[in-house]
Amino acid sequence: MRIWSAVVASARLVWGLAVGALTAVATLAGLAAGGIVLAPALAWPSAREASMHRLASIVLRLAEFERHRLYRLFGDTEAKTYRGYGPERALAYLGVRWPVGLLGGGILALFVWGAATVTVFVWYWLTGRYPDNIPPSPWIITYLSVACGFALFLGVQGLIGVVRLERNVARRFLGPTPADLLRMRIEQLSATRADVVAAVDAERRRIERDLHDGVQQRLVALGMLLGRARRSGAAGDEVKSADLLAQAHAESREILDELREVAWRVYPAALDTLGLRDALAGVAERAPIPVTVRYDVPETPPAPVVTAAYFVVSEAVTNAVKHASASRIEIVVTRERRTMTVRVSDDGGGGADPGGAGLTGLARRVAALDGRFAVISPVGGPTEVRVMLPCA
Repeated sequence: MRIWSAVVASARLVWGLAVGALTAVATLAGLAAGGIVLAPALAWPSAREASMHRLASIVLRLAEFERHRLYRLFGDTEAKTYRGYGPERALAYLGVRWPVGLLGGGILALFVWGAATVTVFVWYWLTGRYPDNIPPSPWIITYLSVACGFALFLGVQGLIGVVRLERNVARRFLGPTPADLLRMRIEQLSATRADVVAAVDAERRRIERDLHDGVQQRLVALGMLLGRARRSGAAGDEVKSADLLAQAHAESREILDELREVAWRVYPAALDTLGLRDALAGVAERAPIPVTVRYDVPETPPAPVVTAAYFVVSEAVTNAVKHASASRIEIVVTRERRTMTVRVSDDGGGGADPGGAGLTGLARRVAALDGRFAVISPVGGPTEVRVMLPCA
């Protein structure tokens, strides 16, 4: 299957170079014809505007076609995002690209010529004839095999170089300018700042809801139990009073556990005192199902990265326990160069909604650090939450 995919990708690449060579010829001819036709029209002001408008339209269409060619045939996903280039940048791109296209076409032509030559030699030898009076001796066959292999290696390297050159030229002329990149960065920062504010506000509301609907209600119940115990004791019913006091004691322990859980969800003190490894071990110990933790981060990451990683793991484990009916969870934290990767996978039923409130809040928290957040959860499972956080 991989071999077939590689063959299809190679065929698509060759077809892209062939189309690029044809468009290079068409572009060169079009630019020459356009110059010849446009030059007289520029002398008349009435025809100048219409001619320039038509030229701009043709140039933009050609540039758009090249952009699609790079995306469809070369797999250049970045080319899909090129937007906003005007006719001047498109014309400059076409003016620089056509030699690159002809270079790719020339290398392809050499491939065809070489393949045809080898085919002719082999055919002649199989039919008992000697091309150029050269018999197929072992030395000749070895010499030609080495020469063909070397030429094939150079040709493949040349094609790869042409493809990279095509991408670089398109990125240089059609891609975003430094001003565009700065504007996009400002827009991204504005969006992530708003997302962080929204995530923090959602987290605050969730904590308030936990305290109001959980701890507060339990405290009210505890007060009622103590009141009933006091009234029973005053009435002389010591047995009932002792039973109510025992219930109140058990209730107070559950309240303490719930308060501890809420405190961990706000910010675990272990992050400051023991570090991320022990904080994750605490998450695994509190989970009601088996959780394995593999932590392979030799250096301590920055504090914001540690906090984001902890909340991602905590929320993912909570979701797996509550909603996925998982029986096993695995937490893997690794670091490669300047990026820390956190993966939380479970064997539950899957079907997690990345647009849910909890996962959306995590995605916003990760985006605020220029990280990447992904949820892979097909229906039927398993589920994997993957986060990549830059550490520098």
